[in-house]
Amino acid sequence: MSKDTTQPIVKAVPYAKRWAALSLLCMAQFIVIMDTSIIGVALPAIKTDLGYSQTGLQWIFNAYVIVFGGFLLLGGRLSDLFGSRKVFMWGFAILTGASLLAGMAWSEAVLNTGRALQGLGSAFIAPAALTLVLTKFTDPKELNKALGFWGAAAAAGGSAGVFFGGAITQWLSWQWVFLINIPLGLIVLVLSPNLLLKGTTRKGKVDILGAILATAALVLMVYAIVSAESAGWSSFQTLGLLGLAIALFVVFLIMQKNKKEPLVPLSIFKVPNLSAGNLVMGLLAGAWIPLWFFLNLYLQQVLHYSAFNSGLALLPMTFTIMVLMMGVTGNMVAKFGFKMNLIAGLIALTASLVLFSTIPADGSFLLNVLPASLLGALGMSLAYIPGTIASMSGAKPEETGLASGLVNTSYQIGSALGLAIIVAIVAAKTDILQTQGATEVGALNEGFRTAFKSAAVVSGIATLIAIFSIKTFK
Repeated sequence: MSKDTTQPIVKAVPYAKRWAALSLLCMAQFIVIMDTSIIGVALPAIKTDLGYSQTGLQWIFNAYVIVFGGFLLLGGRLSDLFGSRKVFMWGFAILTGASLLAGMAWSEAVLNTGRALQGLGSAFIAPAALTLVLTKFTDPKELNKALGFWGAAAAAGGSAGVFFGGAITQWLSWQWVFLINIPLGLIVLVLSPNLLLKGTTRKGKVDILGAILATAALVLMVYAIVSAESAGWSSFQTLGLLGLAIALFVVFLIMQKNKKEPLVPLSIFKVPNLSAGNLVMGLLAGAWIPLWFFLNLYLQQVLHYSAFNSGLALLPMTFTIMVLMMGVTGNMVAKFGFKMNLIAGLIALTASLVLFSTIPADGSFLLNVLPASLLGALGMSLAYIPGTIASMSGAKPEETGLASGLVNTSYQIGSALGLAIIVAIVAAKTDILQTQGATEVGALNEGFRTAFKSAAVVSGIATLIAIFSIKTFK
């Protein structure tokens, strides 16, 4: 009688602390995204204390976003080589120290430096954190749910930053919009060794020069756009800076093609949906960030809300995003797939922006702000996670850090360029109207309507790309 040599099928045991780890990672994601928006309502106070010019204020935002976006690819590469937990903790150590520097800043240069270093820390945190989420959840249903919490943390961080910034500035001081990161960062650093797995390490070289070239190209491009209003779009300065930015980017691509171990192996763009997914994510950010940015300005400068009340007015949008992403989006993706949800979300976001483009100067919160903001929240809730899934769905395990870095890079670059371009359009529109004799409030309101129309065009383009370029897998 022959022996039964059949071996029992052993299923992979899920990581026991995965949900506690997810809570920590969502907290990290919330902090990283919140730092892009929390300074908004604190800008007037910072201008008074440190002597910023009106045009110089934008670099408090751009210094963070540009370095964040420019070094995300490096962060993804480091995560693949040295292990996600190690790079995640490096990032939080840098972010915590940089927040102390920014909070203690005594000059414009020091604050800009602190903001840039905050962006560097966040560039290490974001791709490592997303990789840690993806590797801790092996069951597809659990992964969709986990990504729902992850997406909610990101979207809520962007919206809640406006509210927290207003409350902190009004009740404490502008320094605390930076200093608040210190206790949060220390909590993350203390809990990480116990909750997060080390992750795998690999041999390889780090392309520092490539990261510097990519960041320099982005800095020059954004600076050219934000300074074009004063210098002129056809001026030597604007055209020269844009030309230099393009040249640096071309050099970067040539280096990546010829390097043995590049920062971005160009072969990764052969991954299904990666190119189209990243383009959609960049355009999504280019529509979403101007929405909350100009909505906050509309509430304060046209409807004359205080900073705190403006933050309160954005809470329904924030709570809607959190509830939908945590309780609905994952189930919707599981039932209908990422493409259908992505398209539906982008359509809802576009419709929201179209509604905002009709807001009157004497508008009301209940009629003109709340319905459109809730529709926008629905759109973001349905689009963000499917866009992320589409961008990373075909990546190999050893490419997840790089792929997550690309997704985050696309989102941050989209937010920086989208906001810079729309701000320039709005400034030109407002100047023309005031020259023609329009009142300040009337000119501002028409400028904000133009901003929402422009963002609607961006969101509409993203919708078309999602329809015709994103593919589904069976």
